[in-house]
Amino acid sequence: MTSLAAYGGLFVAAFTAATLLPAQSEALLAGLVINDGYSLALLIAVATLGNVLGSWVNWLLGRQVERFKHRRWFPVGPAALARAESWYRRYGRWSLLLSWVPIIGDPLTLIAGTLKEPLWSFLGLVSIAKLTRYLAVAAAAQSFI
Repeated sequence: MTSLAAYGGLFVAAFTAATLLPAQSEALLAGLVINDGYSLALLIAVATLGNVLGSWVNWLLGRQVERFKHRRWFPVGPAALARAESWYRRYGRWSLLLSWVPIIGDPLTLIAGTLKEPLWSFLGLVSIAKLTRYLAVAAAAQSFI
C-alpha cells in the first residue's frame, strides 16, 4: 500500500468514524502502526485530524437539528437526542472529553452544536479527547511489535 493511500484511508476512516455513520478507525491505525512502515506521529496526526473534523460535522448538524430532527433520514432518534442533551446539560462542555467513547461520543458532539457550544471550546476539548484515544491505541499497538 502506498503511503498516500494508507494515510488517506486512515483519514477517511477516522472522519467517518466520528460522524453519526457507523465506522471504526482504531483497527486500521493499529495495523498501520504494527506495519512499522509509516511515521507514527503522522499516523496519529492524520487520525486525530480526521476524527476531529468528523466531530465538527456533527457539531454543524447539531446547529441545524431543530430543522432536521423530524425527518425520516435523520440518523439520531428523539430518545437518543434527549439522553445526550440531558447528559450534556448535566456535565456541560467537559462531557466532550468523552467524545471518543463509542455510542455516546457522536451524539454528544451533535448536542454540543444543538446547545450552541462555542466552536473554540468544542474543538479544543474534542481534540484533546481524540488525540488521547489515538495515542493510547498507538501505544497498545506498539506493545505488540
